[in-house]
Amino acid sequence: MSRIGSRVAAEVAFLSVDIDRFSDGDGGEFERAVIRHPGAVAVVPVDDERVVLVRQFRAPLNEVMLEIPAGKLDVDGEDRRPAAIRECEEETGFRPGSLEHLRTIHTTPGFTDERIDIYMATDLIEVGASPDGIEEHHAEIVCLTFDEVMEAMSDGSITDAKTLIGLADVLSRRAGDETP
Repeated sequence: MSRIGSRVAAEVAFLSVDIDRFSDGDGGEFERAVIRHPGAVAVVPVDDERVVLVRQFRAPLNEVMLEIPAGKLDVDGEDRRPAAIRECEEETGFRPGSLEHLRTIHTTPGFTDERIDIYMATDLIEVGASPDGIEEHHAEIVCLTFDEVMEAMSDGSITDAKTLIGLADVLSRRAGDETP
């Protein structure tokens, strides 16, 4: 199968909705709506025996969520590592002294091309948060021990996929298993 055409159906803020046309390889064609996303980064800040998380309102769910700091790539072509450092600083007030790429995920490939690169930040330097946006201004920084992280993952307090994946990777590395 291959894409043979695309047209923009709508553009809103940093997203576009495209209608892509595909060939099925057998002479048939089909269309799919695709939400184009500029990409994002997420960071698991680890400070000694704690993980720094953010509790913030998420409008699409009309809920407050407990998450790792994350954000979209704000500038076309922006490098992911500097974006990860920026997001960690903005949301938590900690600058990573060391940043390790954990993995790349595709959030919902059935309808969006969103890609998130997840990093682990260590050797944290406190610099003070500089929230960007209404949700971040009302966010709460939450520090949990590794045991509390495991409990929050198990009891359903954390439901965000990127957060669950990032935390599972960090817990796995902490346990000595380098292959998540």
